[in-house]
Amino acid sequence: DFLIRPARGEEIFSPGLTPAQLVEGLSRQKAEEVAAGADPEDLVIAADTVVSVDGQVLGKPRDEADAFRMLSALSGRENTVYTGVTVIRGRERVTQHEATAVRFRPLTEEEIRAYIATGEPMDKAGAYGIQEYGALLVEGVRGDYFNVVGLPVCRLGRILARFGVDLLALAGGRERRA
Repeated sequence: DFLIRPARGEEIFSPGLTPAQLVEGLSRQKAEEVAAGADPEDLVIAADTVVSVDGQVLGKPRDEADAFRMLSALSGRENTVYTGVTVIRGRERVTQHEATAVRFRPLTEEEIRAYIATGEPMDKAGAYGIQEYGALLVEGVRGDYFNVVGLPVCRLGRILARFGVDLLALAGGRERRA
């Protein structure tokens, strides 16, 4: 059994952090907020994602003009998607991150405006989601595709194994938990 309980607190971070430090800190904040109201034996998983290009961190766009600015900056270039993942159970805590390179094809202003008109960019880090219409913007991915979607599944599976949760055994019907 599992329960999805989103963190509701404000995301607070210090300027000058690397993208990896930022997403690790934000995922830790989210996990600790949820863990504070959870039973000690509950397994809490939290993640946070940002996009980085030219050393600039791109979160979710504030409005359509901000989305246009972000997508223009990504056009014809490579960006890096960082996702921090924190898993907590009781006093045990593990925080890690994944980084994936994403190459955009060159985009015209009309294509950027059309993509923004879908509404998809407005709640996505870097103003794009690779799993839907945003796939039309991406030439290639180097690294974990699922990290770009927002949850590095392979890394999470390895972290959960440290907590005694074997996802492959669970998927095969053989439950094994520590």
